[in-house]
Amino acid sequence: MRAREMLRRTWRATAQSTAVFGGDVRRGLQVVSHNTLAMVGLLALVVLAVGAGRPDLRHEVEQTALRWLQDRQEARTLASGDILATVVEPEAVSRATALDPTALARDQQALTRWIARRYKVAPEPVGALVREAWTLGERARIDPTLILAIVAVESSFNPFAQSPMGAQGLMQVMTRVHDDKYEAFGGTHAAFDPITNLRVGVQVLRECIARAGGVAEGLRFYVGAALLDSDGGYAAKVMAEQAHMRNVAEGRNVPVNATNNVPPAAREAMAPPDELPGAQPLPAAAPASMPRSQPEQVALAR
Repeated sequence: MRAREMLRRTWRATAQSTAVFGGDVRRGLQVVSHNTLAMVGLLALVVLAVGAGRPDLRHEVEQTALRWLQDRQEARTLASGDILATVVEPEAVSRATALDPTALARDQQALTRWIARRYKVAPEPVGALVREAWTLGERARIDPTLILAIVAVESSFNPFAQSPMGAQGLMQVMTRVHDDKYEAFGGTHAAFDPITNLRVGVQVLRECIARAGGVAEGLRFYVGAALLDSDGGYAAKVMAEQAHMRNVAEGRNVPVNATNNVPPAAREAMAPPDELPGAQPLPAAAPASMPRSQPEQVALAR
């Protein structure tokens, strides 16, 4: 009995001591929190008082508070696992090379759909390239289907393609050779922007055709075979692809798996550049017999 009574007293004393300790801790926290709130409030009053005559200080305080709130929001978002919420960029769509193909003219729509199926690429970016090819073709006096045929043969519409020799982008322009042409677009990294690569490539192509005096020979310059006995069938392949694209644009049915094997007689019968639909004559070029230096003969060294 005595042991039980002692145990009961010990228990009551422990409980009372714990209660007193808990009460002291609670009151201490209240005092600290009240003092902290008072400190924050006092600091806010000081900032407001000083900021009333210091707009720059008030602005800095507001920006600091905004950054703190944004950091807190980002931390909560990351904790939730929603990564995209931390990198939201509504204007990103403006960087995309894409458009609704139905907004194009009928011939461009048909060609866009055919290219998309033939090269297994999305029609929206192809539509943007087709429209740009038509615009550039009119300015450069080059048939747009020739531009697109070169893109097809050179890169299969892969804007990030690169050859072992360093030719880059849709039209496989040698960036280190034509770096001056990229200066207007911010530098050579613009070679991987599809529209920029198309524009630079068309300028190179126009120079090649003007120097050579015709499309077929100009293509030899473009591929870097002006000094060689053969271009390896490059010009024939491009012109065959162009023939397919012209037929599609004109409403004819061309299988998406059509080959580019064109007999010599058919290649010779193809219209020269100044007779192609929608194209205008190129400026007069130097006679083919005129001697040229090596830099003039090779537009692209691959």
